[in-house]
Amino acid sequence: MRILNEIRLDNLRGDLFGGVTAAVIALPMALAFGVASGAGAEAGLYGAVLVGLFAALFGGTPTLISEPTGPMTVVFTAVVASLIAASPEQGMSMAFTVVMLAGLFQLAFGAMKLGRYVTMMPFTVISGFMSGIGFILIILQMPGILGQAAPGGGVMGTLQALPSLIRAINPQEAVLAGLTLAILFLMPTRIKRILPPQLVALVIGTLLAIYWLGDQDIRRIGEIPAGLPTLQLPVFSVEQWQTILIDAVVLAMLGSVDALLTSVIAGSLTRKPVDSDKELLGQGIGNLASGLFGGLPGAGATMGTVVNIQAGGRTALSGLTRAAILAVVVIWAGALTARIPLAVLAGIAVKVGIDIIDWRFLSRAHRVSIKGAFIMYGVILMTVFVDLITAVAIGLFVANVLTIRRLADVQEASVCVLPARRTRDEGQCADLSCDERSVLAQGRGRLKVLHLSGPLVFGAAAAISRQAPKLEGAQAVLVDLSRVPHMGVTTAVAVEAVVRDALAQGTKVYMAGVHGQPRERLEHLGLREVMPNEQWIQDREAALKLAVAQMASR
Repeated sequence: MRILNEIRLDNLRGDLFGGVTAAVIALPMALAFGVASGAGAEAGLYGAVLVGLFAALFGGTPTLISEPTGPMTVVFTAVVASLIAASPEQGMSMAFTVVMLAGLFQLAFGAMKLGRYVTMMPFTVISGFMSGIGFILIILQMPGILGQAAPGGGVMGTLQALPSLIRAINPQEAVLAGLTLAILFLMPTRIKRILPPQLVALVIGTLLAIYWLGDQDIRRIGEIPAGLPTLQLPVFSVEQWQTILIDAVVLAMLGSVDALLTSVIAGSLTRKPVDSDKELLGQGIGNLASGLFGGLPGAGATMGTVVNIQAGGRTALSGLTRAAILAVVVIWAGALTARIPLAVLAGIAVKVGIDIIDWRFLSRAHRVSIKGAFIMYGVILMTVFVDLITAVAIGLFVANVLTIRRLADVQEASVCVLPARRTRDEGQCADLSCDERSVLAQGRGRLKVLHLSGPLVFGAAAAISRQAPKLEGAQAVLVDLSRVPHMGVTTAVAVEAVVRDALAQGTKVYMAGVHGQPRERLEHLGLREVMPNEQWIQDREAALKLAVAQMASR
């Protein structure tokens, strides 16, 4: 596997222009996310530079732009709040340790080649989780929109304090926030193609604050320390190791899903294959570096990626260009951001939260599936009001239980016993030829066929158990697996139980068409030791004839 990402010079102009455009969009977003997280605007910039740099160097998607994103910021904000509440002196350092560990987990995911599995989550859970994060981001920015400091206590603390925040509203900051939202929502599309609305809102809001409000008492970013970020050594509290590890796993999983979903979008736009496992390695290195230097965690950013591609970016050189431009801002131009009003950044963050919410699916989920809508709304409510981890865990559990139930219902139709009571049921169950039906009829009901078809996972085990009583009283039983390409462990154990029960009753058992993985699994369960080789027959018709002949000879 190639170590570095795809970096070429044959598209120099497109990559440079794509990188510059992505950097222009990234600057206000990084500042907004840094302030929103509680770690400071500089943490957002450090994360934008470091995650973007290393993900572009070592990732597996050439055009992917990686930086702090709304979902990652919301989770990190909760981590910061909980750790600072538990340890005011070391809480922030411990939060950056969580980011480092998240990067290590992503490296482990990539090394174990789990990229293809990371995004295998039900859409209702992903949609509900992302929408819940969007609502959280909006709620947490309400104090900033109203010109007030965050009251603490997370979502519930903000909602409880909302009446008092409204009464103490700062009109100047509220106007700046409203103007920011108006620009973001109302800017004509033809202008958006030329100028990013976030940058326009940032510039106009800052200029108004400087020349209209002057020295009035409004909250601003303050000067960001110029120069390189300082190294943040890992801080690990033995008492809170479990919390730190769980938070790191959540960040790693969310960042992996976020990055890989965005990489799929990038791959579809550029029609290039995506190396998911390599992308996880790049994301892991980026988050590890960001945590080491006090930066926010990041992932693939859909907006920056799409803009990069539309501006001409085709290789990782565009991502490197973007990181270099932002690094210049961090090292030499930090003082220029000092007078940016926090209300403007709150407005930008609110727009991000609104965009994260899956409005399209929210409006039609109940028409697609009532159960799916129930899962999605439940995940949203738990994400906002309970806990991110609990929301995903319960959402996945319920979704998987419903899926297993549906699979069991589908697979029950592929399990039956022949001859059936009604001829119509036989036709629906198995595609026996005329000759096979004739041979089966010669058994006069004393020969039973347990027919299974299709890939069988553990949902089919219950159906097999329900069919087992129909085999009682038979002189011979033929287990037909000729149409089974794969058999799960639970299903194999259920088949084994049927065979052993029949043998214990003195019934002759034949295995027909057992091949590949199902044969290997049944052999490992020991069925070859209790059944002679001549009773394992590949051809189903031959197995039926042998069973009838041996019954007649008794």
